[in-house]
Amino acid sequence: MFETIAIIAVILALAIAVILILAATKPGTLRVTRAISIDAPAERVFPLINDFHQWTVWSPYENRDPDMKRIYSGAERGQGAVYAWDGNKNVGAGRMEILQSSAPSKIVIKLDFIKPFEGHNTAEFTMLPQGDATSVTWTMYGPAVFMSKVMQVFMNLDRMIGRDFEIGLANLKKLTEK
Repeated sequence: MFETIAIIAVILALAIAVILILAATKPGTLRVTRAISIDAPAERVFPLINDFHQWTVWSPYENRDPDMKRIYSGAERGQGAVYAWDGNKNVGAGRMEILQSSAPSKIVIKLDFIKPFEGHNTAEFTMLPQGDATSVTWTMYGPAVFMSKVMQVFMNLDRMIGRDFEIGLANLKKLTEK
């Protein structure tokens, strides 16, 4: 009986060690980027991103918790606008603040996650004219804390977060191409 428990303990310790070693090999930064071409001028896309009140109509995260608490503060829109949320396990809790707003081409957002785990990132939206269309890019980057590296052993965060970005960009496309 004792031998069986000892074998299980050794196997478990080895599995944990392998996971920790694999996590240590993951990159120290996380970067997710997605882009889409929208058949509309940047002036039509920009206000939907630059005003956190508008995110409810396009952001893929807004419908995951119908009871999510939202707090808007600071500027009404653009630089200094702040949006904080607190929701269920699907959205967690956090805060965003627009640090830079250069109409109609770029928005930089400080993104702080509080729950389910702490994280500090930057999100950038760029809108570049391409003839009659606009190339819209959504990028999020920041340090990959060790817990994030452990998660990356089991899941592809680029694919997971990237799908959400793709949905949000597709929503912006539908809204602005009308």
